[in-house]
Formats: sequence, C-alpha cells, structure tokens
Amino acid sequence: MLKEAYHPNAYLTSIRNVKLGLKARTKILKVLESRSLETKNIAREAGLHYHVVRYHLKLLEKEGIVQRKGSRPYVWGLTGLGQKRLVDLR
Repeated sequence: MLKEAYHPNAYLTSIRNVKLGLKARTKILKVLESRSLETKNIAREAGLHYHVVRYHLKLLEKEGIVQRKGSRPYVWGLTGLGQKRLVDLR
C-alpha cells in the first residue's frame, strides 16, 4: 500500500497534522503555486468547501506560508518562506 504524498508545506508545527488537513492544505498549496487567488476561487479550483479553505488559509498564514493581500475579498498567495521551502526541497 502506497503512502500518500503531501505537499511539504502542508505540515504545520502549531497543530496536529491529520490526514484530512494535510490533504486539504496540499490541494490549497498546489492551487496557490500557480497564482494568487481569492478564497472562493481557491475553493472552486481545489474542490473544497469555502469554510474549509478559509480555516486552512488562516493556519497557513499563522505559519508564514501564505499571506493575504489587499482588502476584502482578500487575495491569497505564497510568501517568500512558502516559496523558499519549495525550492529547498526540490
């Protein structure tokens, strides 16, 4: 049985990393790798519910992996730290 591959930045230090959370954050981060988007567009492209995306974006923001820009509706994108971690792992 193969172990699922999760995005390296999906693992958070401040919370317990469970499968559902890792899957959701992996989908969100894969969407944000290509471009910055509003929460509703991230949810649509990742195939996740809006509130699930919002919850995980807040966790990722707390860890410094993503940041919101502008005023409501916020546009979310990867931070330099989020992008740096991707480069380091390649």
